[in-house]
Amino acid sequence: MKITAFSVKNYQFTLVMSVMAAVIGVVTILTMPRAEDTEIHPPSYFINVVYPGTNSKDMEELVVKPIEKKLYDLDDVDKLVSTAQDGLSVTSILFKYSTDWQSKYQDVVREVNSLRSDLPSDLYKIEITKMDPTEVNVLQIALASEGASYKVLRDQADKLKKTLEKIPELKDVTYSGFPEQIVRVDLQLAKMAKLNIPLNIVIGTLQGEAVNVPGGSISINTKSFNVKTSGKYKSVEDIAGTVVYNSGGKIVLLKDIADVRFNYEDEKYITRVNGHRCVLVNACLKEGSNIAGTQKKYLPAIEAFTNLLPSNIRLIKIFDQADNVASRLNGLGEDFLIAIVLVLITLLPLGVRPALIVMVAIPLSLSLGVVGLNYLNISLNQFSIVGLIVALSLLVDDSIVVIENIERWLHEGYSTKETVVLATKQIGMAVLGCTATLIIAFLPLVFLPGGPGEFTRGLPLAIIMSVIASLLVSLTVVPFLASSLLKPNPNKEGNIFMQALKSTIHKTYAPVLDKALKWPKTTLLIALVLFVGAFRLFGQIGFILFPDSEKPMFLIDIKPSLQSNIYETNRITKMVEDSLVHKPYIKYITSNVGKGNPRIYYNIYQQQEQTDFAELFILLKDDTKATEKNKIIEDLRKQFCNFPWAKVEVNNFVQGPPVEAPISVRVFGENIDSLRNLTLQVEQILLQSKNVVNVNNDLGALKSDLKVKIDKEKARTLGILTADIDRTIRLAIAGLNIGSFTDENNDDYNIIVEAPKDKFATLKVFQGIFVNSSAGIPVPLNEVAQLTFESSPASINRFNKNRFAKVTASTSQGVLANDVLKTVVPKLNAIKMPPGYYYKLAGQAESEDDTLSRGFVTVIIATLFLFVVVLILQFKTFKGLLIVLSVIPLGVVGGALILFLTGYPMSYVTIIGFIGLAGVEVKNSILLVDFTNQLRQQGMPLVEAIEKAGEIRFLPVVLTSITAICGMLPIALNANPLISPLALVLIGGLVSSTILSRIVTPVVYKLLPPKINIDTKD
Repeated sequence: MKITAFSVKNYQFTLVMSVMAAVIGVVTILTMPRAEDTEIHPPSYFINVVYPGTNSKDMEELVVKPIEKKLYDLDDVDKLVSTAQDGLSVTSILFKYSTDWQSKYQDVVREVNSLRSDLPSDLYKIEITKMDPTEVNVLQIALASEGASYKVLRDQADKLKKTLEKIPELKDVTYSGFPEQIVRVDLQLAKMAKLNIPLNIVIGTLQGEAVNVPGGSISINTKSFNVKTSGKYKSVEDIAGTVVYNSGGKIVLLKDIADVRFNYEDEKYITRVNGHRCVLVNACLKEGSNIAGTQKKYLPAIEAFTNLLPSNIRLIKIFDQADNVASRLNGLGEDFLIAIVLVLITLLPLGVRPALIVMVAIPLSLSLGVVGLNYLNISLNQFSIVGLIVALSLLVDDSIVVIENIERWLHEGYSTKETVVLATKQIGMAVLGCTATLIIAFLPLVFLPGGPGEFTRGLPLAIIMSVIASLLVSLTVVPFLASSLLKPNPNKEGNIFMQALKSTIHKTYAPVLDKALKWPKTTLLIALVLFVGAFRLFGQIGFILFPDSEKPMFLIDIKPSLQSNIYETNRITKMVEDSLVHKPYIKYITSNVGKGNPRIYYNIYQQQEQTDFAELFILLKDDTKATEKNKIIEDLRKQFCNFPWAKVEVNNFVQGPPVEAPISVRVFGENIDSLRNLTLQVEQILLQSKNVVNVNNDLGALKSDLKVKIDKEKARTLGILTADIDRTIRLAIAGLNIGSFTDENNDDYNIIVEAPKDKFATLKVFQGIFVNSSAGIPVPLNEVAQLTFESSPASINRFNKNRFAKVTASTSQGVLANDVLKTVVPKLNAIKMPPGYYYKLAGQAESEDDTLSRGFVTVIIATLFLFVVVLILQFKTFKGLLIVLSVIPLGVVGGALILFLTGYPMSYVTIIGFIGLAGVEVKNSILLVDFTNQLRQQGMPLVEAIEKAGEIRFLPVVLTSITAICGMLPIALNANPLISPLALVLIGGLVSSTILSRIVTPVVYKLLPPKINIDTKD
């Protein structure tokens, strides 16, 4: 090949370019971003609306439906899911994955902003967030103290926040876990009624005074001056001194009818670490930042801050993702070094000099591959590093094949310079075809659809970049080094290792091949039986889209009886804490009462405020293995299965895209009572099923609400507006935020106007409530309204504007959801549902359907046809095509068998492994078929050419297969259940295909010999 001749002839140029590539590769590895997982950008967004004091039905009508109506009309909407709860609604919108996530975010923001006038004016908060992996907290710090006040803790948390915000790579630094300080205005409603002071006048006056309206600017001669107005409130005394009423010359100040003072807002979120009261400080990492380099900046800053803390406050670094990333990447780095050592050992049969050449080619190819990854904006993460390790096992193939062929020519007595060029030319097209098939095998994986495809994209790209680099190196640098280092060797048998390997091949392989060629049909029948048997194993090993995480951490959700207040939930949470805090395997317990733990895992989002919910983030000792963690989780599930005060759910983290639960059944229909009846039947089916845990039914229990039933006819007669009644009740219970003021330290405080109450609102707040008529006359609330009880659902769910209720469940450790559904689905089908009511499987089943049905089959078909195109171009006959492709089923035998023996199920990643395995198998088969064709072109008889090609080409195939197997062995032994099965599939498939294909491919060649024109040239 011309490129080979040029590289050998211009060796100085080749040497300089090789050194340059190596240096650039090393610099790239040291500077490119490092992360735990791939950064993905799904076009998915959340609209969270907080409206305290509103029940689920009102949230649905007032908030959810208007938002759904507006968003559902946008283009490319895939799914629209909403949940309405007391005081909170969450609407999730997912667009088709092919859309631009940034432009769709702007569309959602625009539509929601245009909708604000149609929503209730007194909403507490509307928040729009995007499903962004960079919004995962990489740092969670606790400031713990039993004696310090909330104000002191808040001030220290604010100082730490400002310290961390100075680090450019960090973003979204927040603190939480304490009630904010407010200015509380407790109106004496009875006194206001006595003085005939309307509530709306007081509220309007305070709102007007709390606004800071700039005066503008004026010009005086040649200067421009800003005009400062009186401004808004500057102190609590200013607020208390506000004139709120002036009638008949009598001035009433706010302090005359209200108690104005600093206080704390109602406690909604309580946090502790290992049972000690604390405040949490969290920080995220900016996209594209190197987490290892960032850690070197924030650790000294944290240490310096710790030294300045008061003695009664302790800083605890609970979670630091940089440690996890370092541990995982270091582990994979160790695997990489082990793989290189194992590869070195497998190169011994080549001899010292050939092995040295291959070992130079390995880092050079990987360096170029890393440069390609960096160019494509792929970070060093678990998938890209696994891709590089797999590539390490494959990229040596080209160099080994070229070196082995050069060595074989040297044994024939040719000169070194002549041999290098001619031997590389002889094998060049086959090497090019092999590399093309490898690229084709992994290229479609780059375009896998949806979130899973983007999540795993770094793996195939790492392999493709490295394999392309290895092709270039094997055709340029390897011949150049061979021309300088290799010498003619009269010993055709090679060194002692090579002799032993050749002897073994000759004594074992040659006789078996001879018998197989004599009984070709019987041989194919045996291969078919093995394939069918292996294929049937898939039904027994099961399927899961993505496995559990191996990280030493998990969550415990605590769900007391419905409508428990935060203090009851806190009491129960302490009981759970006390049973865990002395466990020797636990490092930290972070308790979150009334809210979920801040987001510290890429597919888990923080549970919004809910008084009857608590979550414990459990961090185990660093050296806890995945198997130990699984046992701990199962033991804790047994410990808390009969916990009398609450439902306690122990949940592991799951890898891959977010899934609401392993098992989820959605029942669609409009009537709540009918839905409840149907979901109770679904719940019983799941409760009675084996290996099912953590069963939850949205409508399992209805909550009771106090309904203020207004006598509208009487209210109209008295001139009382319904809105005034609602506003007065809200003020008495939840309070109204009428603005804020900033003190001399630039600290902002909300001004909350409410009725006097104790720690939290009770029935007493309804006593002494007055509403004003249109004439300003105060009327007791009980004259125009009465209190009644009514039941309502705890939450209302909607999917694409259709109402549904869901029942979710998890499975026991080690049990697959699909195996449970095999027995559950027939029972679900037997439920008699009214017209218009139906169920759909969600959870893992829906995620599998979304992942495997949307373009996944297209990818597999495209891979097959690309194989066909390349093989047709190379062999130009359909017979040659069939011979080469006949090897693919043989790898399935080993891949399925090794999964069955190791207990791993099929998964998204193992499917990737089988697709990649097909490329490796086809590559090895090409070498055999191409060499057989060359021998026949030289005039050798068919059977003799098959036997000779089989034995000669078996050597490089065995070498490359052993190298690949040894290279992937460290990954196969890795504790990560996401990547270990990938390596196992490749190893098992390589073992079976190496053994079987060397027999089956020659047999198929004999039965379907392609037409070969004999070369009559000298």
